[in-house]
Amino acid sequence: MKASRWRMKLFTGNANPCLAEEIAKYLGMPVGDAKVRRFSDGEIGCAIDESVRGVDVFVVQPTCGPVNDNLMELLIMIDAFRRASASRINAVVPYYGYARQDRKSKARDPITAKLVSNLMVEAGANRVVAVDLHATQIQGFFDIPVDHLPGVPTIAEYFKSKGINQNAVVLSPDVGGVTRARDLAAKLGTPLAIVDKRRPEPNKSEVMNVIGDVENKDVIIIDDIIDTAGTVCQSARVMKEKGAQKIYCCCTHPVFSGPAIKNLSEAPLEEIVVTNTIPLGESKKQANMTVLSIAPLIGEAILRIHEDLSVSKLFEG
Repeated sequence: MKASRWRMKLFTGNANPCLAEEIAKYLGMPVGDAKVRRFSDGEIGCAIDESVRGVDVFVVQPTCGPVNDNLMELLIMIDAFRRASASRINAVVPYYGYARQDRKSKARDPITAKLVSNLMVEAGANRVVAVDLHATQIQGFFDIPVDHLPGVPTIAEYFKSKGINQNAVVLSPDVGGVTRARDLAAKLGTPLAIVDKRRPEPNKSEVMNVIGDVENKDVIIIDDIIDTAGTVCQSARVMKEKGAQKIYCCCTHPVFSGPAIKNLSEAPLEEIVVTNTIPLGESKKQANMTVLSIAPLIGEAILRIHEDLSVSKLFEG
């Protein structure tokens, strides 16, 4: 099934044009003619160089680093399409920045994930497509439809191709990620283990206890985001102390900020598996790193949205 080019167009900002090109190739159509530029004072300008009147528009723009620039690009492009009379504007946000600020953890905290949703709706978005939101309740922050695509099926297919067997165990590095780890374990047919930890301050964690048997097992540590990599690297070292054999880590969003690359290079990891929701420069790629493309998943979701078909059917079974 190919997209009706005269009814649907795909555009991209500067955040991840390579992913947009892959999605466009899957859809059998070109990326739309649009340019996002910077003026000399740092302001962002946008030029849509083809008609979008009456068109179903999809804008691919993860709000990864530089987060504020990429977020503003997305908002400005949405506004441009709205003023150009697009029939529907779909914001395709493979990585949703500010998602970890989804609640008040102490007095006078902002809930920035909600603020970002308000901005996108106010700019003119009619629908949002996101991959592995850090907190699923963010879907409820929007007053427009949100299609939440899981990254686990893509990761599971990769590990199946490697022949992961019953000698493996899937590990959640914290209690909050148990649902994701359980999903991967079910798809691979392996047991589940959990790390019980506490986080004394942001970007710092301390392993407290391991629930489950990892001795003489291959361990797959899964998380939605690897930021500074402190959590997964600490978990990997603990797994070695507990007698694990090969240790893999995987995530959907390779944020890789601060000391992440140093931490990953020093950790006892057989392989690091990530997806391309966030573009990785050469300086962040490691010899033991595998990058999976999320483009077929997003492309199929876009086709189903455009044709008014069920997106959830993608994940049944």
